[in-house]
Amino acid sequence: MTSLIVRAATRVLVGLLLVFSIFMLLRGHNEPGGGFIGGLIGATGFILYAIAHGCAAARGALRADPRSIAVAGLGVALLAGVAGLLAGDAIFTGQWLFLGGAEGEKGLPLSTILLFDLGVYLVVLGAVLTIVFALEEEV
Repeated sequence: MTSLIVRAATRVLVGLLLVFSIFMLLRGHNEPGGGFIGGLIGATGFILYAIAHGCAAARGALRADPRSIAVAGLGVALLAGVAGLLAGDAIFTGQWLFLGGAEGEKGLPLSTILLFDLGVYLVVLGAVLTIVFALEEEV
């Protein structure tokens, strides 16, 4: 049984870990970070929540089956790879879309690389949580 202090602190820490995981996901395009480490940090938040509140509460907070999250991540990563083929390039070739640029400017760059990183994030988050929840429920 965990204490009231651990439960209260966990609610704050989980939010911070999830925000930091998104930061690491978005930062990974130009600097160290990316989908893998972001997914691990996000999974750590839910694992901490499971330790403090129980596995059933953590599954409820996640609001989706971890295996479904991992499968969706695989689909997103595959979609990022197929985008290169649709553009006439090799599979997993980065494609860029520039939004809202004024005349003579490119605008906000969006890439399939970010989409692939998002897929990796979801795969890692789902896979790690599937394993940890299964181990926790065995006990």
